[in-house]
Amino acid sequence: MERQFDSEAGKEFPEFRPGVNNLAAMNLPNQTLEKIAALGLRLEDVDERFVRGAGPGGQKINKTSSTVWLRHRPTGLEVRCQQQRSQAANRETAWAELCEKLAAHARATVDAAKQAREAERRRTRQKSRGQKVRMIETKKHRAKHKAHRGRVEW
Repeated sequence: MERQFDSEAGKEFPEFRPGVNNLAAMNLPNQTLEKIAALGLRLEDVDERFVRGAGPGGQKINKTSSTVWLRHRPTGLEVRCQQQRSQAANRETAWAELCEKLAAHARATVDAAKQAREAERRRTRQKSRGQKVRMIETKKHRAKHKAHRGRVEW
């Protein structure tokens, strides 16, 4: 990580660069950091922006960039949070919501794959003896029903 010198304060501080995978420097609650680590979320895959809010709240909302907007590039999931007036509180909430959405997306992907396997299994399995007998009886019944139809004469 590069260092910059702050001439006004007379001390060094680390430059924040997006794309650096540094969970400790994110200043998020431990619970959210644990979720991020458990999901295997790479921080360089998330775009984080602070934008001006919109909607009710008046001049304060419209003037400050307290709204947090997160987008996970690989999945395209987006979260926008402006529940609080504080940017830090909105940031915590937005990251928690993004983690929840990513977990739900992962569960949905696993469930869809499981359902596809189950559908394929049902489609390709052999019919039981009883099913075969019922199918033949149904076909014979349908054939008799059709055989009784008469020819229409004009």
